[in-house]
Amino acid sequence: MPKVTLFDQKGSNVGEIELAESIFGIEPNQSVLFEAILMQRASLRQGTHKVKNRSEVAGGGRKPWRQKGTGRARQGSIRSPQWRGGGTVFGPQPRSYSYKLPKKVRRLALKSALATKVQEENILVLESLAFEAPKTKEFVSFLNGLSVDTKALIVTDVVNDNVALSARNIPGVTVVEAAGLNVLDLVSHNKLIITKAAVEKVEEVLA
Repeated sequence: MPKVTLFDQKGSNVGEIELAESIFGIEPNQSVLFEAILMQRASLRQGTHKVKNRSEVAGGGRKPWRQKGTGRARQGSIRSPQWRGGGTVFGPQPRSYSYKLPKKVRRLALKSALATKVQEENILVLESLAFEAPKTKEFVSFLNGLSVDTKALIVTDVVNDNVALSARNIPGVTVVEAAGLNVLDLVSHNKLIITKAAVEKVEEVLA
């Protein structure tokens, strides 16, 4: 069962915490991680690309010349695809790129991402995290106390407005609640800073 150091909000070592072996101690499955990242990135695509086909391009209402007798190829409209300014054939149309992986695969991907953070020693567990008011300066001091100077994902057990607002203007820092923890955020940030209560919530859901 993996053990990690438990810190207080000032960055002081206050003991150790045991993490669930079935979640934080597994061998990460890289292929499943890759599939989960692809799924999330595909879901972020807007899919608003659009081209006009021959029925949507303006103009071309009449036949450009008569069918026979001119020596030229027959044409029905100057907005046919072979004409300059004509419609596009089989071009992109608005669509959704989102799809879903099986639930067990998504859970394994999340476990793999969490286990990777433990193996790389990039996880910091806090006794608690709270601010009396939204203060970016205090949040920067909090990160400095933990010696975190890189992209960090902060995970709390519930939505904490003061924490979220304090971190909002700091580049590379993202705050999510335990219920919103996802693979893309985990792999996109170098450090995972998670509260003890959030760890218990994650273990309860993924156990």
